[in-house]
Amino acid sequence: DDESTQRQIASDLLTKLGYSVDVAADGQTAVDLCAKAPYALLVLDMVMEPGISGRETYERIVQFNPGQKAIIASGYTETDEVKAIQKLGAGRFIEKPYTVETIGAAVKETLGLS
Repeated sequence: DDESTQRQIASDLLTKLGYSVDVAADGQTAVDLCAKAPYALLVLDMVMEPGISGRETYERIVQFNPGQKAIIASGYTETDEVKAIQKLGAGRFIEKPYTVETIGAAVKETLGLS
C-alpha cells in the first residue's frame, strides 16, 4: 500500500492473526522483496502512486514466481483492473476499510486454510 497508515493497519491485523508480515511502500519494493524470497501471500493495493500499480506489480512478480497467491485490496469498488489481475491468478478482492474478520477470511480462503 502506498499509504503508511494503511500499511500499518494491514500489518497489525495480520500480525494479530498470527502471520509474519513484511511491508512495502510501493510496487517496485514489493517486486524486489519477492525476487529475494518467496512469500505465501501478497496483499496488493490496486492504486499506488507514484509508481507501478498493483496490477503491474503482480504481473512482474508472476513472471518469476508463477502461481503467486495474492489478495487485492482497494478503497474503490471492484473494477476491470481487479478482474484483470484475478485472471492472472490473484484471488479475492477486499474493499477498504477492511476488518480483521474480512482480511482473515480472505487470507484463509486464498491459502486454502478454510
